[in-house]
Amino acid sequence: MAPRTKTPQPPAPHAADSHDLIRVHGARENNLKDVSIELPKRRLTVFTGVSGSGKSSLVFSTIAAESQRLINETYPAFVQGFMPTQARPDVDVLDGLTTAIIVDQQRMGSDPRSTVGTATDANAMLRILFSRLGEPHIGPPGAFAFNVPSVTASGAITVERGNKKAVKATFSRTGGMCPRCEGRGSVSDIDLTQLYDDSKSIAEGAFTIPGWKSDSWWTVRIYADSGFLDPNKPIAKFTKKEMQDFLYREPTKVKVEGSTLTFEGLIPKIQKSFLSKDRESMQPHIREFVDRAVTFATCPECEGTRLTEGARFSKINKISIADACAMEIRDLAEWVRGLDEPSVAPLIEALQQTLDSFVEIGLGYLALDRPSGTLSGGEAQRVKMIRHLGSSLTDVTYVFDEPTIGLHPHDIRRMNDLLLRLRDKGNTVLVVEHKPEAIAIADHVVDLGPGAGTAGGTVCFEGTLEGLRASDTVTGRHLDDRAVLKDEVRKPTGALEIRGATSHNLRDVDVDIPLGVLTVITGVAGSGKSSLVHGSIPAGENVISVDQSPIKGSRRSNPATYTGLLEPIRKAFAKANGVKPALFSANSEGACPTCNGAGVIFTDLGMMASVSSPCEDCEGKRFQASVLDYHLGGRDISEVLSMSVAQAEEFFGSGDAALPAAHKILDRLVDVGLGYLSLGQPLTTLSGGERQRLKLATHMADKGGVYVLDEPTTGLHLADVEQLLGLLDRLVDSGKSVIVIEHHQAVMAHADWIIDLGPGAGHDGGQIVFEGTPADLVAARSTLTGEHLAEYVGE
Repeated sequence: MAPRTKTPQPPAPHAADSHDLIRVHGARENNLKDVSIELPKRRLTVFTGVSGSGKSSLVFSTIAAESQRLINETYPAFVQGFMPTQARPDVDVLDGLTTAIIVDQQRMGSDPRSTVGTATDANAMLRILFSRLGEPHIGPPGAFAFNVPSVTASGAITVERGNKKAVKATFSRTGGMCPRCEGRGSVSDIDLTQLYDDSKSIAEGAFTIPGWKSDSWWTVRIYADSGFLDPNKPIAKFTKKEMQDFLYREPTKVKVEGSTLTFEGLIPKIQKSFLSKDRESMQPHIREFVDRAVTFATCPECEGTRLTEGARFSKINKISIADACAMEIRDLAEWVRGLDEPSVAPLIEALQQTLDSFVEIGLGYLALDRPSGTLSGGEAQRVKMIRHLGSSLTDVTYVFDEPTIGLHPHDIRRMNDLLLRLRDKGNTVLVVEHKPEAIAIADHVVDLGPGAGTAGGTVCFEGTLEGLRASDTVTGRHLDDRAVLKDEVRKPTGALEIRGATSHNLRDVDVDIPLGVLTVITGVAGSGKSSLVHGSIPAGENVISVDQSPIKGSRRSNPATYTGLLEPIRKAFAKANGVKPALFSANSEGACPTCNGAGVIFTDLGMMASVSSPCEDCEGKRFQASVLDYHLGGRDISEVLSMSVAQAEEFFGSGDAALPAAHKILDRLVDVGLGYLSLGQPLTTLSGGERQRLKLATHMADKGGVYVLDEPTTGLHLADVEQLLGLLDRLVDSGKSVIVIEHHQAVMAHADWIIDLGPGAGHDGGQIVFEGTPADLVAARSTLTGEHLAEYVGE
């Protein structure tokens, strides 16, 4: 008999291959309730759930934050001192983490000198290219940089080596910054007639600046008693020297009524006191004054290019660096592809890859000289993705925060392909998302909820897309929701006429936007929607624009302070207890003296993460103990601030604490879907969509007749979109006109009138390709939007 051979056993799996899960146990960050979950590596996991359910707390504040903290700890202590410090998240076990790269939707800084080119290093490569190949040659890369001024110096320097000796030296550096506008591309011009009446003297009250009364010693008295000016002479009769001192004098110490004060020319004083502040945070009358008194014009010397004459005249193949930065990136990519110069071949190749990444990600319509502060949240997020597209790294965790924001349904497919490509290279991709088209590509779905705020923070479902669809969670029930076209649309009551609009890529557009109805402006990203609405609709008292720009505020600001809700509440507490309202502010007299009303004590540990612990004296309540003895309706002020908006609405709606002024504000917050926020929650913890809806609630009390909203569905769960549509309907039914820039098909289907821009992006867009009702758009299917809307409503 032949000997029996044994079937070889498969080798035991290598120990290193067993780490194929990211394990999270006992996560309690923000509203998470002891969440334990296991996520597969090298797969695409989508996190869903209503706004405020804890998605960002799990993905960003727990998994990504801990990964970044652990990486930062591998650097020397000296280097860690210069890096942002992060405390360990509140979680029991985090296992199997890999390097996390966060691509969020935080808008890029709005510094006037920051552009798309500077934010992506494309400008740096272009500067080197022109310094090597530009004719005539004008200098090193800095000579083409609009952030580098030209400097010349000469004099004696002392060299401390052996015997000290003074050496005569000259120094010069050629920079590319236009000296007139200092690299900003525009110059501000102050209208002097809005600052003072030159027929009057200072003593007669010549100033027309808000708050500058003729007897205010801290401003007007300085000008009157400085000794540089005659206070009794009309300003029109000032001598040339007096006018120079009055308008432009450098800060100079002067004696006024026994006090030493600083006299400064009127122009620099106005620039410091008004123009350096954020326009949104100004009081309405100050904002109106600034809009009236200050005009911004293109710099006449550099014609808006920000560059010196030398930088503009040095060219490669008849193209200057200013021309290159002004081109659409897809055209610039073609121009770079045509350059053939072996001496700079690696540079051209790297630049080519960066520009091609822009085109591939759907941003080929941008130009490198576009200010980065003007990018939408979605555009900013995709610009940040560019440096990761061609990366050779694998086994990295990429974390995305709603990457489909600002994308037309046509562009979402391209974004999905990019996410799948990152996954297929062997990376773990974690995506927080609401759009069904993006959830559809998930290998693994995690649904958090069931509600928002304190009603959320638990995992309601974990598994496949089909499993989610069959589950009875809020997301599962709404996943296949599809809006239907309205049977009847409202009739317009008038029209807002726009004639000859040429802002950015608009091509002499004439359009009538109907009033008294819900109008949706749509089109692919970069087609000219924002240029038409924000750049062409005249901003007046009648137009209220609510965009997604971040709300300025520290961790002491909260929904109660931002909306003005705290004011009537403080007065009601004061009246009920017979004390001062200032006691009920954690930023004023009522603040706990130990933590100064912050509620937490921060301990700085140098290069390690600062430790924050609840204040032991006030136990995190932020108020003095004596203040908490005063009650309104049986609650103290700290208990009121810890209520959710929905609870507070009930509390102030009836009974002993009935307060109509507060109830009205709370009603509006519930209307916009923010019932789950707590009144004392720091504004710094709100998402982009929550910020916009908070602004909308605040502006709903304004008397404007036209509301302009910029993608109000950002960050909204499918279930909440329905509530938003109800709110927009109520606004229109109350006699307002609502104009919405939107990509969400449910909002398009609900519109009374649609204006579709396109047909493409950048120079392929900028035209009106359709005007009419949603039903007409679906029937015609003549545009990309029409095709996708028809598919969505199942026509």
